This record gives sequence, C-alpha cells and structure tokens, in this order.
Amino acid sequence: MSHTRSSNRRGSVSTALAADRLGVPSVLFFVMSAATPLTVVAGVVTTGFAITGLVGIPFAFVVVALVLALFSVGYVAMARYLANAGAFYAYISQGLFKPLGVGGAWVALLAYNALQVGLYGAIGAAAAPVLHDWFSVDVAWWIVALVAWALVGALGLQQIDVNGKILAVLLCTEVAVIVLFSIADLFHPAGGSITFDTLEPSNLFGPGVGAILGLATLGFVGFESSVVFSEEARDPRRTVRIATFLSVGIIGVLYAFASWAMSVATGPGQIVAKSQSDSTELIFNLAQAHLGGAIVEIGRVLFVTSLIAAMISFHNTTARYMFALGRERVLPAALGRTSRTGSPMIGSLIQTVIGFVVIVLYAVTGGDPLIKLFFWGGTAGGLGVLFLIATTSISVVVFFKRTPSEENLWRRLIAPALASIALLVVVYLAVTNFATLLGVQPDDPLRWLIPVIYLVVAILGIFWGLALRAKRPDVYATIGMGAKTAVAAVAVAFSAEEASL
Repeated sequence: MSHTRSSNRRGSVSTALAADRLGVPSVLFFVMSAATPLTVVAGVVTTGFAITGLVGIPFAFVVVALVLALFSVGYVAMARYLANAGAFYAYISQGLFKPLGVGGAWVALLAYNALQVGLYGAIGAAAAPVLHDWFSVDVAWWIVALVAWALVGALGLQQIDVNGKILAVLLCTEVAVIVLFSIADLFHPAGGSITFDTLEPSNLFGPGVGAILGLATLGFVGFESSVVFSEEARDPRRTVRIATFLSVGIIGVLYAFASWAMSVATGPGQIVAKSQSDSTELIFNLAQAHLGGAIVEIGRVLFVTSLIAAMISFHNTTARYMFALGRERVLPAALGRTSRTGSPMIGSLIQTVIGFVVIVLYAVTGGDPLIKLFFWGGTAGGLGVLFLIATTSISVVVFFKRTPSEENLWRRLIAPALASIALLVVVYLAVTNFATLLGVQPDDPLRWLIPVIYLVVAILGIFWGLALRAKRPDVYATIGMGAKTAVAAVAVAFSAEEASL
C-alpha cells in the first residue's frame, strides 16, 4: 500500500495512517466494542421485549445476522479494491456517484458522532449505582461523563494498537460475563425445563415486527467499521474479511443466545412482563438470584467499561472519517494530518471538542442524559448507519457491474443484490416504526425530524460534491481513492498541464 507523507520540522506530522498495526484480533475488538454487547443485551433486548410485546427477539437476531452476513460478502469483496478509512464514503463514491459519496460521508459523520457522544449520557447512569454501593458517594452524571471523555480523548491520540489492547481486555471480560450470566439462566429455567419457544420463527411476526427488526439491526451497528481500519491492518484483504465475518457471527450468536437464555429463566410467557417491570436491570436481577451479589457487581462494573470501550471505538471511527475527507481535501486538508503516533490528530481533537460541548450543554440545561442523549442519540445514529449500509450494498452491485474483477458471480452480484433487497425492507420497517424505536408517540415531531435531518445533510453533501466537480476538478477526481489520493492528484495535475500545452 502506498502512503504519502508530509512532515513538519520535527517529522511528527504525517498524511498517512500508521500501516501494519492491526491484526484480525485487534480489528475484531474494535468492531465488537462498538457493538457494545453488554449494553445491547441489558438494554436493547429488554427494550425490545417491553415495547413490542413479541417474544421473537432471539430469532430476530438470527435473521439480522444472516442479512448482514449476506451484505458482508460483497462488502469485503469490494474492500479488496478500496482500502479507505472512510469506508462508506469511498464505497458509495466509487460505486455509485461521487457527490452521493460526499453526502454519505456527511451522514456518516453525523451518525457516528451521535453514537459516540450519546454514550456519554449513559455512563453516569451506569456508574452511579457502582459508586454508591462501593464508595457511598453520589456523583453527578456529567462528572463521570467528563472523566470518561478525558480518557477517550487521550487514547484517541495514541497509537491505534494501544487502543486495540485496551479494548481486548474490556471486551473479553464483558463477553465472558454475558456468557456466564446466560449459562446461569439456563441452569435455572422457569418451570424446571428449558424451552425453545422464543427461537421459533412464528414468534417474530406481529404488529411490532418492524420495531423488533430495527432494534436487532441497531444492536449490530459497529460491525461495518472493520473496513475503516483497513489502511492500518496487516494484510488488509485477509484481515478485513475475517474480522467482518467473525464479528457478525459472534455478535449474532451472542445476542441470540443471551436473549433466549433470559426468556428461559423468566419463562417465555413472562419475559415481556419482566422486561417491562425490570427494564435494564433484568439481566442483573436474574444473575443476583442465580449467582449472588459479588458476580453481579462485577457485571455492573463491566457494564460501565462496555460503554467506555464503545466510546473508544466510535471515537476512532469518527476521527478516521474526518481524516479520510481531509486527506482528499473534500473537507479542510488539516483534517488529513496524523500525529507521530499515526493517529488522525485533528479529527480526534475535533471529536473530543464536540463531546465536551454536548456534555456541558446537557449539564447546564438539565437535559435527560439517559433518554434524550444516550437513547435518542444511539437510535438516531444507528438509523443513519442503517441508511449507509443499505446504500453501500447497492453501490457494491454497481461497482462490480462496471469494474473488471476476479470475483465470482455470488460475491459480485447475487449476494449483494439479495442483501440490498433485504436491507431496503429493514430500512422501510425501521423508518415506519421509528416512533416505537424512539419510545415516543406516533405524532411526535421527532419521529420524522431525525430521518429528515439525515436527508437534508445528505442533500447538502451532494451539492458540495457537485460544487467540487465544478470548481475544484482536481479534488473531485480523487474522491474516494483513499491512500492513492496524492498519487492520483499528481496524475490529474500532470494531465491538466499537458492539455494546456
């Protein structure tokens, strides 16, 4: 892979990400940390049972995992031809239309910022009971959020593999606790026998199926970020492919297993009522009854660390999108600089500033950090990523239709085409059931405001792309080319010079 560097006097600033830093495990840790397994199992699963009244959520995770695995076939195939930290941006630009890719990049920045910053709203609520029980102190949510913010900001400027090692420890312990809690549930089934009712396909269907599939899809958000780290991976083609499929498979199995185990412990007929009464405490209440207080306290601590792990992962993803746009001069070129550690320095600092402003704003205005920051931010961000996944799936089909490749028919056409159809159905169901996903009334303006904001942002990005085509053709020519941008820019300039002679 070709990397172009421009240094200051001390040689500490670069325009290339640090290559050959991440193997399959490190990329997998980033991806799965962004998916926040314990947060999804404790929050998304119980929310799904509670708001829809349907018991088919375990099977919904299986369905969504299969759809995303189908999407990943074409996704990783296209990754062999495009190694770019701005994954969706590059795919849409090179597959469909460059201005549409710019619009997609703007949507990605908004969505990933919402996901990352929204997590600060949950960290205080998650840490409060731990701090009270362990130290008998009550701390305002925003103080805890600022501590987490400082940690994430500092790590964002470190070498990417340092972040990967931290995520490895946090994620492994988090997954271990989920598996332990789930096994304990299976050893204590309601009624004395294990049932498989919630895994039956017939339980998925009902008036709330759209919300269930939407929630299940949001639980996987983060799996797509494997391609974002392709420029920093060892053997990118192999690493991205393996990490992507492993993440979808592991996340799908883990979610389906944990949600099914909870329904076994409560009984399929009681899981909805227990989710409505206990909410996010259900998984811990079951563990308290089956395992005792000590392991539950460890679980609560890991609930906190799972949020921090997700913050680190989304912070790195967002900063790399900014870097990709700055390197290609779609946004100010300063964003395309990295520090001596190989991290996207300016993008990381901007993301840190955004987080600080949001925390302070909510603290001063008294906004509800759990509902109006974490839940709404996470749901809105997840919807934006879902829009991008569906658009990217279509771009894969178009890319391989007009680009010669060695990919077989399954990878270049059949799988991405089937995935596109399935994802468009999921998008439709998510949008039409968005009020349910947000937990607001059907006539609440927020129900349409968030999708409309994404539409407006995408349109503005498209117009900016068209403006670049008209005013800065050299920049337009290199959109979506990633690490090859500088080489391509020289070629464009040389061609323009020849044409003028």
